[in-house]
This record gives sequence, C-alpha cells and structure tokens, in this order.
Amino acid sequence: MMEKALSLSDLDGLWAAIEAKIDQMINQIGRKIPHVAKEDGIYDDTKSDAWTSGFWPGILWLMYDITGKEHYKTAAWNRDLQIEENFIRASNLHHDVGFQFLPTAVIKYKLTGDADARRIGLEAANFLAGRFNLAGRFIRAWNNGVRAWQEGNTGWSIIDCMMNLPLLMWAAEELQDPRFKHIALAHAETAMANFIREDGSVRHICCFDPETGKFTQELGGQGDSPGSAWSRGTAWALYGFSVMYRLTGQTRYLDAAKRVAHFFIANVEKDGVPLWDFRVKDRQAEPRDSSAAAIAASGMIDISKQVPPSEAGLYLREAKRIVETLTCQYATWHLPEHEAILLQGTGNKPHDLNVNVSLIYGDYYYVEAVAKLKGWKNSIF
Repeated sequence: MMEKALSLSDLDGLWAAIEAKIDQMINQIGRKIPHVAKEDGIYDDTKSDAWTSGFWPGILWLMYDITGKEHYKTAAWNRDLQIEENFIRASNLHHDVGFQFLPTAVIKYKLTGDADARRIGLEAANFLAGRFNLAGRFIRAWNNGVRAWQEGNTGWSIIDCMMNLPLLMWAAEELQDPRFKHIALAHAETAMANFIREDGSVRHICCFDPETGKFTQELGGQGDSPGSAWSRGTAWALYGFSVMYRLTGQTRYLDAAKRVAHFFIANVEKDGVPLWDFRVKDRQAEPRDSSAAAIAASGMIDISKQVPPSEAGLYLREAKRIVETLTCQYATWHLPEHEAILLQGTGNKPHDLNVNVSLIYGDYYYVEAVAKLKGWKNSIF
C-alpha cells in the first residue's frame, strides 16, 4: 500500500493512503460489526448492541461526507437499522447510545435527509434521556448485573458519557424541545463538579446514592485504581467538554476541557501516545493506548479552534504531534492484510481485556483527527 513513509508533511498523500486503507477494510470487514483486532490482524464480529457498533459506520459516513463517493454511503446505509433492532428485543443498550447512533442515524440524517434515520436518532435520544437520575442530575451508566463488577451500579456514572451528550443536544434542536438540552446540561455540570480533579486528572466512575443523589465514592473502573488517571477517560473528558462548549457557548466547559488537556499534555509519554493510565507505578512495563491518543488529538484540534489565536498553537501542535506519531509508529501501513489502522490500543487493562490490540474507536478518532487537519468542517460528535 505504501511506497514512501507517510507523514503530516504530505497531508494529501496521507489522506490518499487512508482512503485506500478504508476501501480495503470495506472488502475485509464486509457485514461484520468490528470491535477488536488481535494478533492475527482480523477484526472480530461483535454484537449489534455493543457500545462500539457505531464507529465503523462513522468512518464510512465521514468518508462519504468528504469524498462524495457513493460506495461509502452504500456500505454505511443500513447500519443504523441494524443497531435499532435492539430497541425491540432484550439487549444491553445503555448510556452509550450516543456512540452508537450519532455516527449512524444522526449523521445519516444530516447528510441525506433520510426520515427513518431521523426517527431512529430521536428514538435513541429518548432512550438516553430516560436514564437520567433526577436526584443526582446524572445519566446512569450500564445496566444491572452485566458483569460482576457492575452489580449495584444504579447510582454510577462514568466520564465516557460526556461523549453521548451531543445526541441530546441534537434532539433538543431538532424537536425544538429544551428538555433534552436540560438533561445534557445537568449531566455536564455534575461531571464537571465530580469527575475533574483540581489538577485536571479525571475519575472514571463516580458513585452517587441513587435516592438522594449524594456523591459517595470514586472507583478506578478501567483505570489502575481509585485516584488514578485512566488515559482514555482523560481523552473523553477533554473532547466531551470541548463539544459541550461548541454546542452551548458556555465558557466554563471550554475551561474544563483546557484544564484536562493540560493534564494530558503534561503527563503523556514523550512520543505523545499515553500509557493506558497516567499513574501506573511501573511505567516501563505497561502498555500504551493508541485509542486514547487519537481521541485526545481530535479533541485538541477542536479546542484549538475555540480558543484565542494566542492559545491555539499549544493544542494544535500537540494534536499534530500525536497524529504524526500514530501515523509513523503505530499504524499498519506495513501490514497490508491487517484489517485495522492503529496498533497498540488498550481496552480494559484491569480486567485483562483487549490489551495491545487494534480498536475500532481508535481507528475512528484517528481518521477523524486527520480529516479535521485536512479541513473537514462537519462533525459527528
């Protein structure tokens, strides 16, 4: 696939390589719902209710938006219907419907005007709004008894959910109904007050009394321990609060995004790709998380567009540094049969799930970040 080294210095050449890679992935992935590609380089076929089921379609819709090429739209078209089926059968849909339906139904509707996609997107927004805990002003995480470590989680909320709030903001605008916006704002305020520490590090799980709404404790979750700093959670926070600033104009959200971004920049590894947790004890022996790097890069590109010109360079330089490292050191250009783009992602290290693998959300946010650097004006999240 690659005759010369790819680099941001030749952005058109890099984009051409990405387009060729995604065309290849269309043939390789087919109708699969990809989540993880392990040592063999072959993406799995996960369930349609998995939280990651929207990212491959999201890549396809992004490519269609930028190129106008019909084969991307054709490959993405029915993916929202595939996920929607989980609303009428027993499934594990939960707080992550934003991750699933923003890159499928909502962007499909925005780009094509498809009425059924609009209906599905609004159905997902209603579902997400129904998870709001009024006493605690947060959107509840996960469902009952999915795994042993999630038992008794009726009062749990997680930082990842910041990325689902744009679904509610879209529904509020689409229906001219502020109820959805009020829920999104309430959750964002709770997250800002409870998830972001003074130093800009981020908690993964905050526990509240579901009856009173009182904060009770933090849990390490997918981070190393309570008090640690899970790098992907850090990336979700800086990106999510940046999005909420874009959608509301409330400067406190931008300030929160900047504070978390500063923590990320100050603590990341020298090449810009973080370990899976910033506060692990033995840094030499721990895996990286390329997905956290890609998410953070895309979020910092957004921040660079929202701050004064005198500040923008800090975030844009860091985003470009990360993307350059991912392009030159973590991508699969030298592995033409590999079905993913990025290597060295970490899914859930505490539970030894998907460590040092390729992750479809890492691929999505990498492509998104390069698209933004190339001048893509739209947004999915």
